[in-house]
Amino acid sequence: MPNTLLFAAEEPQTPDSGLPPWKVLVVDDEDSVHRVTELVLKNVTFDDRPIELIEANSAAEAKTIFEKHGDEIALALVDVVMETDDAGLQLIRIIREELKNDMTRVVLRTGQPGQAPEEKVIQEYDINDYKDKTELTGTKLKTLIYSSLRSYRDIKTIDRQRKSLETVIHAIGQINQVNSLSLLASAILNQLITLLNFEPDSIYCSTRRLYRDIPRFTVLAATGNMQPLLHEASKDTNSLVQYNESELPEDLQKVFNQALQTKGSIHTEDGYIAYHSGMSGAESLLYIKHRSNIDEHAKHLLEIFSADVISTYHTLLLKEEIQETQEELIYILGEAVEKRSKETGAHVKRVAEISALLAAASGTNQLFIENIRLASPLHDLGKIAIPDAILNKPGALDPNEWTTMKTHAEIGESMLKHSDRPVFQLAARIAGSHHEKWDGTGYPQGLQGEEIPLSGRITAVADVFDALNSKRCYKENWPLEKTLDLMHEEKGKHFDPNLIELFQENLNEILAICKRYPD
Repeated sequence: MPNTLLFAAEEPQTPDSGLPPWKVLVVDDEDSVHRVTELVLKNVTFDDRPIELIEANSAAEAKTIFEKHGDEIALALVDVVMETDDAGLQLIRIIREELKNDMTRVVLRTGQPGQAPEEKVIQEYDINDYKDKTELTGTKLKTLIYSSLRSYRDIKTIDRQRKSLETVIHAIGQINQVNSLSLLASAILNQLITLLNFEPDSIYCSTRRLYRDIPRFTVLAATGNMQPLLHEASKDTNSLVQYNESELPEDLQKVFNQALQTKGSIHTEDGYIAYHSGMSGAESLLYIKHRSNIDEHAKHLLEIFSADVISTYHTLLLKEEIQETQEELIYILGEAVEKRSKETGAHVKRVAEISALLAAASGTNQLFIENIRLASPLHDLGKIAIPDAILNKPGALDPNEWTTMKTHAEIGESMLKHSDRPVFQLAARIAGSHHEKWDGTGYPQGLQGEEIPLSGRITAVADVFDALNSKRCYKENWPLEKTLDLMHEEKGKHFDPNLIELFQENLNEILAICKRYPD
């Protein structure tokens, strides 16, 4: 078993830094080498972090340690001759080629230079340095440790920045989604704290006042130990996460309230709170944990970050409000038509949700799913032109009245088709085709099979099911079993057979929609 030895720094404050130690693996079959290395590095620290020495007495043992710790090992000091004459060299191939570890700095140490000529080894093996054990005095060993750890630190920093840049680029491409703002802001914040050499624990929030002057915080970005405040609650939604003051960690509550009361940025023993107030009056707070004072340049960068992210956030909120207003107006218009015919306004919401569910089950893309949810409530818009005497007649319609009633499909399509908005273009197709039938006996054009737009076929299933399952001016609601029997009987006649199959497979979700939007 490897012996793990953790050495604190000479200065008393180092153990309290809370930073993880640098893992240094010593691979050598001579116990004396381990003891000398331990003695020399006993009080060595780098960047306020102690060194954790891990011992391996063979290449096989070292491989097991690498499989466990991976590139968390900052530096490996590897002997050449151990269980075999080239055990160290083979270990290097395993580290680089088999384990795909190109982060760990590897220094080859040998007491028998003739076994592994320096020039040949450096050419053929991916190592970072080659040392003869006889030349490694205490001072030179420390120098080697410092230079190797500095190289490892910088490589890890570049790797983190690369990953952050990938996240930034990905989030920019999807910035129209609110949760992508959090990805983008968190990636930029992560870059910023790396650039400024801050600790990774940080959180950025906007706040607004609610009832009784209690602040409610919206998390816009988070890194390090603060990330769960952002990710856990938002992984299944496009919305940003909101917290009441009491739901935040107690130490954050204290410093946030202090900044809000003074309406200014403040320093604490553990961090810096950047306060920002936008033109709209919205306040935002950025907490950064740090180990040293923040200079004016760093403050300026943090202020720019706060101002730009909060501005983007409010732009997205405005876009979201416009979209919600459009959706609400569509529902109001659809409900107005339904109420004119003395039918429940909840019908259009049920049709919208059932249509979206069937569209998703059909394998359509997300844009089509969202658009059919918005467009399907307008399927009967043309009824606005049908006389009340026909629309609300309690009994059966005579042939002339039925001819008039059927015109609502063409009227609705005509009213909607002149808009160049995708939602209304889709609504026009739905209005004009939701009474077409799979076997060609529908109206107004007698389309057959896949000649009928998919949106019309989907809405037809949702509309007929909900109409039969609900009370209307001319009938009572049907029992569910009777409704389902008719839907099955009309498979391949009135309805697209594939959609009826999907309808049956998703019946529980459809019934849940009906329960969610009752009459």
